[in-house]
Amino acid sequence: MTQTWHDLLFAHWPVQAAELRALLPRELALDTFKGQCWVAVAPFHMSDIRVQGMPAIPGLSRTPELNVRTYVTVEGKPGVYFFSLDAASRAAVWAARKFFYLLYFLAHMEVREESGSIVYRSKRTGARAEFRGRYRPIAPVIVRKPGTIEHWLTERYCLYTIRKGVIYRSEIHHQPWPLQDAAAEITSETMAEAAGIKLPTSAPLLHFSKYLKVLIWPLRRVR
Repeated sequence: MTQTWHDLLFAHWPVQAAELRALLPRELALDTFKGQCWVAVAPFHMSDIRVQGMPAIPGLSRTPELNVRTYVTVEGKPGVYFFSLDAASRAAVWAARKFFYLLYFLAHMEVREESGSIVYRSKRTGARAEFRGRYRPIAPVIVRKPGTIEHWLTERYCLYTIRKGVIYRSEIHHQPWPLQDAAAEITSETMAEAAGIKLPTSAPLLHFSKYLKVLIWPLRRVR
């Protein structure tokens, strides 16, 4: 399928491996950068959500999304593992749970641009999982080089999920991330806490991406 991602913020925090290991399916191996694990909270919004080669369905082709992620490897291939994903579309939540085995939740979400910043609000339906904040780019676009932490965090071309002890992989293809350093004012963030993760009090590592077109393949069983 195809998607286009807009106005995405990567807010990354370092987290102790022991804490994440207790929350991660035992079949997956944590990935580290210079011995450190990382967790991200990533708000953005999507458009052009459709099966490749088919027209978009009105009312189903756009939604905000916010995910909580960490980084793993399977058989030497680095990828992303999602602790949770929130979306404002019931159809998107149903389809992602049904066909990708991902832990999606329905949320009330608002996204708008205001004076050069993205103002973002998300509140999960029936749960204490919330994100409120505003963010903006503060530097030019730079495609990060291999060996940098920015490249390690973002240039991952698959996701992993587990169902009944079986590992599944979905390949994700896109151009290298057009990242900009970012600033953010996060006034409420309980998304990680809702997933059982205690974030440090230190300021997060922040990056912004305005636009990225993405191709996503169906799940394939790894083993």
